[in-house]
Amino acid sequence: MGKVKTAFFCQSCGTQYAKWQGQCNACKEWNSIVEEIVEKEEKSPWKSTSLTETKKASKPLKVKEIDSTTEERYQTGDAELDRVLGGGLVPGSLTLLGGEPGIGKSTLLLQISLRLPYKTLYVSGEESQKQIKMRAERIVDNSENCYILTETKTQNIFKQIEEIVPEVLIVDSIQTLQTDYIEASAGSISQIRECTAELIKFAKETGTPVILIGHITKDGTIAGPKILEHMVDTVLQFEGDRNHIYRILRSLKNRFGSTSEIGIYEMQGSGLREVSNPSEILISSKGQELSGAAIATTMEGMRPIMIEIQALVSTAVYGTPQRSTTGYNAKRLNMILAVLEKRAGFRLGAKDVFLNITGGITVDDPAIDLGVVAAILSSNEDVAIPSHFCFAGEVGLSGEIRPVNRVEQRILEAEKLGFENILVSKNNKITLENTKINITLVSKIEDVVSALFT
Repeated sequence: MGKVKTAFFCQSCGTQYAKWQGQCNACKEWNSIVEEIVEKEEKSPWKSTSLTETKKASKPLKVKEIDSTTEERYQTGDAELDRVLGGGLVPGSLTLLGGEPGIGKSTLLLQISLRLPYKTLYVSGEESQKQIKMRAERIVDNSENCYILTETKTQNIFKQIEEIVPEVLIVDSIQTLQTDYIEASAGSISQIRECTAELIKFAKETGTPVILIGHITKDGTIAGPKILEHMVDTVLQFEGDRNHIYRILRSLKNRFGSTSEIGIYEMQGSGLREVSNPSEILISSKGQELSGAAIATTMEGMRPIMIEIQALVSTAVYGTPQRSTTGYNAKRLNMILAVLEKRAGFRLGAKDVFLNITGGITVDDPAIDLGVVAAILSSNEDVAIPSHFCFAGEVGLSGEIRPVNRVEQRILEAEKLGFENILVSKNNKITLENTKINITLVSKIEDVVSALFT
């Protein structure tokens, strides 16, 4: 054994230094640099001879010679997860799932591993087999394909892998793993980087998809070096809304699909339920029509979603009118109010305006501008908008209604949910035929007023 070689690493960002210093130059954190022992011997952490033959050396090919046949994916049985991943798990891929403590990361992956039709090894470094069994009984009555292993040392995990030969590997979590080739504590920069490299080598050589759970820091980023997110193929973020009932699964990085897709789940006693129709949680059911509420369409990735916009316009009690928004850009609200004042003649300068997007979500899609205008005018006139109306359009500074992208998908979603009328821009090119929903084309705010309140 040679001389032990050490280096200094920042525990926040993973930057390496030759000697200790008080502040990290990269992330500006204080007292985050610690000394760690760097790898000092030749190693072969994963021996694939028992499962696969030794790979031949790669050689360069012309672009036209490369086989572009789409590789078959593993369907997880979870429609929300499959869509976020881009169609399922890719063989040999590494997926990293991050989220706050208690948000449901372990529950989601245990639920998937119990329902997968493939032989699955669920490795846990945080819970005992009895604890996992108790949670598994609430989710699925029985599973013949799921194996539970409680282990933190990668060498022991690979021994069990050689015996079981799983088709899918799930690790909870990467921060609890440690390898004998690095003399550092579990969760350190060196251990996380080395354990991930061993799992990548295993995944690529055997074609086995691997899913890792990652802890996050107080800033909301995945704990460990930033290189961890560069090493894996897919990074997923599991988030909870403000009332902690619904969960949102987002794709932050995906080498095999889109990064703009989301999946929505509802936490129940029996696990996580897939919410195939997000509009059911974003549109409140009212017994009677009330003023100040409008339904607009927005897009999350390729998925159209109907949301409810609530507005309250009242006389300003104090000298300065209040402008308050929840889930919507406050500067954009001020712009829309100025357009209504200048172009449409509505006197809103001396009135308080409060705007809320129901469901506790934040929407940046400019296509909901028309819904915001309708809700504000409805509250100002104290006239309810009929419940079968919805909106999709962007408002310009001159008062014109601008076209929005994927308008036909928005129209079809509104029709599917039972809406009878939708207001869209006159400049949108619509080629839909045989639709039951009435499409009203508007070009200015005056057209919207006449369509709703006359």
